[in-house]
Amino acid sequence: MSNEEQTPVEAAGSDPAGGDNPHPEFNPATLLKQLEEAQAEAQQQRDALLRTQAEMDNLRKRMARDMENAHKYALERFAAELLGVRDSLELGVDAAQEAADVAKIREGTELTLRLLAQAMTKFGIEEIDPRGERFDPEQHQAMSMQESSEHAPNTVLAVMQKGYRLNDRLLRPAMVVVCRAPEGG
Repeated sequence: MSNEEQTPVEAAGSDPAGGDNPHPEFNPATLLKQLEEAQAEAQQQRDALLRTQAEMDNLRKRMARDMENAHKYALERFAAELLGVRDSLELGVDAAQEAADVAKIREGTELTLRLLAQAMTKFGIEEIDPRGERFDPEQHQAMSMQESSEHAPNTVLAVMQKGYRLNDRLLRPAMVVVCRAPEGG
């Protein structure tokens, strides 16, 4: 008969009073000691599990807080860059009220436009100006079609409003006039 098939009395030994025990591993003192060790190890594992769960909970909370801040302040650097553009525009408006020198106003406006273009480029905003290019419905929005024998069909003849991409993602399509072949020709 194997150990698994023995009854508890048989497993404890032939002499329940503690005499000659043919199976010393089933000694009650040994079993109690093993039980206490197993309980201590189980408690350690439980404590480790609880600590890990607490760490994971704290990590989740910190990640949520970081994501909230990232969404909240994602435009902070871009907004700070635009402050110079706004300052320049305000100076231009003040200058326009004091003097009617169109050349100076134009020069100030061009400088402000360059500041804005630099800020946009710095943050990955790219201009789409497809004049003369083939019409691309992924990047352009056709506002009208115009006949022309000078240009190939589906060529962008004019740009009504430039489009923009942010890091290769379309922000706004360019609004364009597209060439079509002349009728009857």
